Amino acid sequence: MTIRVLLADDQALVRASFRMIIDSEPDLEVVGEAATGDEAVGLARSTRADVVLMDIRMPETDGLAATRAISADEDLAGVRVLILTTFEADEYVFQALRAGASGFLGKGVELSDLLDAIRLVARGESLLSPRATKALIAQYLTTPDLTNAPAPELTSLTERERQVLVLVAAGLSNDAIAEQLHVSPWTAKTHVNRTMTKLGVRDRAQLVVIAYQTGFAQPGA
Repeated sequence: MTIRVLLADDQALVRASFRMIIDSEPDLEVVGEAATGDEAVGLARSTRADVVLMDIRMPETDGLAATRAISADEDLAGVRVLILTTFEADEYVFQALRAGASGFLGKGVELSDLLDAIRLVARGESLLSPRATKALIAQYLTTPDLTNAPAPELTSLTERERQVLVLVAAGLSNDAIAEQLHVSPWTAKTHVNRTMTKLGVRDRAQLVVIAYQTGFAQPGA
């Protein structure tokens, strides 16, 4: 099955470069290009892309607003947004994840990592490495209006699911969680999926947001 990709970046040269790379893969296909957030939302609806590679800083409607609009549209529930940014310096990363992005990459990413990320996100997983998680936490701790935002209750989670939430917040993959808890990767994935279902989130990126928003996970813990 071919993964349909939408490129959203205000620089035509960047879009052309990504198109050339992505279209060279037999299982990937670029189905549209957008130079603004409004265009990205419109093309997400018309092309039914599986993954949107979204730049945050674009004229008019930016990538953050576009991500929020895509995630809020029930007709686009299957569309995943992968943010392209220099996340260490981008103050909008936390908001983008809260808006529904499934992860983010630096624009200087290796080509193989970019292609793997598209496939990963298309499978319904999220791209949130320990390094990215550290940057996310740092941004969260310096943004009071985010730390004071309402957060869901965690009372519905079992003790095991609470353990899983902490490990996800640390940026661990399912395999790493399985190793920590001495269970199979399939069991770890099941626990993660149940935790997401109970908390009403789309992917593990938003689990990280909830973990720190509620204070359940603590930096350095």
